Amino acid sequence: MPRILFIGAHRLNRSPSQRFRFEQYLSFFQKNGFECHLSPLLDEKDDRRFYSEGNFFGKISVVVKSFFRRWKDMGKAKNYDIIFIQREAFMTGSIFFEKKLKAIGKKVVFDFDDAIWLPNISESNKKYEWLKNPLKTDQLISISDLVIAGNAFLADYAKKFNGNVRMIPTTIDTDYHIRRVRVKKDESICIGWTGSHTTIQHFEHAVPVLKKLKKNFGNKIYFKVIGDPAYENKELGLKGVSWKLTSEIEDLSEFDIGIMPLPDDEWAKGKCGLKGLQYMALEIPTVISPVGVNREIISEGVNGFLAQNEEEWIEKISLLIENPELRKKIGRDARKTVEERYSVNSQKEKYLSCLKDLLG
Repeated sequence: MPRILFIGAHRLNRSPSQRFRFEQYLSFFQKNGFECHLSPLLDEKDDRRFYSEGNFFGKISVVVKSFFRRWKDMGKAKNYDIIFIQREAFMTGSIFFEKKLKAIGKKVVFDFDDAIWLPNISESNKKYEWLKNPLKTDQLISISDLVIAGNAFLADYAKKFNGNVRMIPTTIDTDYHIRRVRVKKDESICIGWTGSHTTIQHFEHAVPVLKKLKKNFGNKIYFKVIGDPAYENKELGLKGVSWKLTSEIEDLSEFDIGIMPLPDDEWAKGKCGLKGLQYMALEIPTVISPVGVNREIISEGVNGFLAQNEEEWIEKISLLIENPELRKKIGRDARKTVEERYSVNSQKEKYLSCLKDLLG
């Protein structure tokens, strides 16, 4: 039985990138003849320390401990047929470990779902920017036997450095993403966003729109932000809540309308539309920025809406607020789109074929 060692930064179910790129497929791979093991770089304690504010020496100790974890992987790697690297093996600008893994002579797969060759450091880790080297992405792509990219924009970039590039979109487990009926106290409509403290800046692009909508519709609408409990906007009556795996579907199911605002820049073009796809899988009508892959996901007015400027955002969200039947119709078609093109079930055979082809 061929064996795959998955190299990722985080433990199971911790990282959206890992979870929606490969973790959802592990049981399917195993049922189809592959033995799979995940080697996370950070345990739960080190995770909290590394992504907290400040604590310089604590973070350095995490880096040192992580180095020795990856060093142990060097010894284990010879017992595997495929080494699957998601984004990077180590958190610094070096590709030391990736080169060592390649030198063992096993097949190396590199998977990425963001324009990670561009600088993009969160505010909490700005002072550690010197540790990063976005250009290492080019080297990782070039030394890999197979590159899996999350969208066409990323795949086109990868093809500059590697001739074996496959595009597999970020996908949703539609057997898990099933909307739950929530009983509300009144008929008010929830406009929601999900993300993290590192992406809350994208939600901020929608705040002027939401303020005008609040002025127009008053108590008929309210807002919810999932993923950044520190976020607060008193004018909108908004206090962010934490993301929790155990209540993820229930929390998202409160949304009547989902939004995904993005800036029109190179980094956003590399995004794989995850927020929008989660909303759509749960039959939540979605309004998103027409950036990158979002243009491919959304058929305007059929399975969602694209909004370019403030006027369009207000117009399209207002249309959904005022038309409950339209919300239902858009939601049903959105779910269908995910099932057909962006679900685990729609991509699993293609994914499995990539791995089998790699082993010949």
